[in-house]
Amino acid sequence: MTAHQAFAQNPVFIPGPTNMPEALRKACDVPTLDHRSPAFARMLAPALAGVKRVMGMESGEVFLLPATGTGGWEAAIANTLSPGDRVLAARYGVFSARWIDLCQRFGLEVEVLDTPWGEGLPLERIEAALRADRTGRIKTVLATHNETATGVRSDIAGLRRAMDRAGHEALMMVDGVSSIASMPFDFSGWGVDIAVTGSQKGFMLPPGLAILGLSDRALAAMENARLPRTYFDLKDMRRSMAAGGYPYTPPVGLIAGLAASVAMLEDEGLAAVHARHYRLAEGVRRAVAGWGLSTCAAGPALASDTVTAVLAPEGCDANAFVARAAGTYGMAFGTGLGQLAGKAFRIGHLGMLSDPLMLAGLATAEMVMADLGWPVRLGSGVVAAQDFYRGALPLAAAA
Repeated sequence: MTAHQAFAQNPVFIPGPTNMPEALRKACDVPTLDHRSPAFARMLAPALAGVKRVMGMESGEVFLLPATGTGGWEAAIANTLSPGDRVLAARYGVFSARWIDLCQRFGLEVEVLDTPWGEGLPLERIEAALRADRTGRIKTVLATHNETATGVRSDIAGLRRAMDRAGHEALMMVDGVSSIASMPFDFSGWGVDIAVTGSQKGFMLPPGLAILGLSDRALAAMENARLPRTYFDLKDMRRSMAAGGYPYTPPVGLIAGLAASVAMLEDEGLAAVHARHYRLAEGVRRAVAGWGLSTCAAGPALASDTVTAVLAPEGCDANAFVARAAGTYGMAFGTGLGQLAGKAFRIGHLGMLSDPLMLAGLATAEMVMADLGWPVRLGSGVVAAQDFYRGALPLAAAA
């Protein structure tokens, strides 16, 4: 068996792209369609409406761009801000840092709140910074809901409360790339103005769609925004989508797949989807504790339900773990990024995964650690996860 064949047969345990259900792969496999025809409009409408439901949007609009999450970030910034605007952002992982870098490349003034990796949004410091901004120069607050590099979630509802206490009118922009469609996300309830995600994570599709939700406040901000944009101009997109079309050639297959993905998620039930991801994640956390290892997340309340960053034992190379898993067992785990490079490996547990599939990943991780001579006893983590999964069966399975 070639390495490629082994990978094709094994689930992946990276934070995305995620494992893809066969039904969604087939849903993306559509014949050539005239994207200026009523048939495309009939395909587009349920995808847009479905994303609104998944995000918890009571109003506002959804945009689908041929891009990834990074393109979505750029569209969010370029369509709502102007030269000289000030942005407030915390830096607590690779992806929060990338959004800051993007703003700086646009020439925006960014007030950066450096935060230890493993922590989430520093809500008190954000509130203090907003209170100090007496002239309203800060136009937006950036938040990474789920920092994929560290396996840390942040309190977006708490961020809204902090912004409200400060009495500040800044927009709230949220990176939900590795949380939306996997973890609870309440766009309207949390007062989010722009949320960004992608097709390749919770929606279980191939990469290629940047998915944005914009509130009415964000749509209004577009009217006076003066940063340059062409391909990502949401005004163009808005005019075209109102007529059921696109300003350029759309990724028809991915849009068909997105409508099917929403139907699949809603058939399972969004509450059940969120509960499944919590169950998978908690089993992984129990396994990590069983191995005698630690996660990057500074506390249980910060632990992500889609990815766990596992700290390697002192003197052990986490990159060797990832390489061994791939080369010997044909299984993919995530490498450590940024400050965690070589110090941590990441276990993705989102998308099309079940308890038995998760146990296969944990068992393989144990074999890899044993191969490398890490101080981990075979079975210690798997048993801990099994004990949890047996006691946390979904109601349908337990009946």
